[in-house]
Amino acid sequence: MQRRQGRVNAGLLLLLYQISQIGLQNIPSVTLGVLILNVFLFLNPLKPLSEVCISVNEGFHRRDWQRLLLSPIHHADDWHLYYNMVSMLWKGIMLERKLGSTWFAYIIVVFSVLVGVVYMVLEFMLVKIMDDPSYEFSCAVGFSGVLFALKVLNNYYNPGRVSSVLGFRIPSKYACWVELVAIHLISPGTSFAGHLAGILVGLMYTMGPLRKVMKACAGV
Repeated sequence: MQRRQGRVNAGLLLLLYQISQIGLQNIPSVTLGVLILNVFLFLNPLKPLSEVCISVNEGFHRRDWQRLLLSPIHHADDWHLYYNMVSMLWKGIMLERKLGSTWFAYIIVVFSVLVGVVYMVLEFMLVKIMDDPSYEFSCAVGFSGVLFALKVLNNYYNPGRVSSVLGFRIPSKYACWVELVAIHLISPGTSFAGHLAGILVGLMYTMGPLRKVMKACAGV
């Protein structure tokens, strides 16, 4: 699936407008780098989406591990890119200022890989539970799984806040779960397993051993 040429990417234009409203000087370096990378690869994809998306069949059975790195930074269309990058913009600004650029970059890389791994585990479980091998071929792209993980972190570092989900005020610690269900109901084509994988990775960091493991590996 190649990017279609010769049309106006309204989502991309709107994203650039959002960035201009904030101002490049107000966007921390790693957050800005993630935005630039995703926009660049949207305009100049390394491979067709069918060759970068992550699935049990491609990632596990065929051992195409590069998809763990490539799938989060490729998007299906300009609106997919827009919604993910606007979300990254706000979460990145808050978290990078809180955690520092070096650690935030480390988190982005680790989360990008782990979300893909957990996604494959969830899809493999569905194969067994539902007795349906089609889940092995469910192939996902996009940064939204990582964004769900970052949302868990943001809620962890900013407890007690209230989020608005579809007009309803929800305590932030529950917001990611409500969003998980709401997004799936509104847009059934989105990857429920991919978003759930992001939440689980975020919880592994805030409530599990992941943060300690990352610090040990980094010598911190």
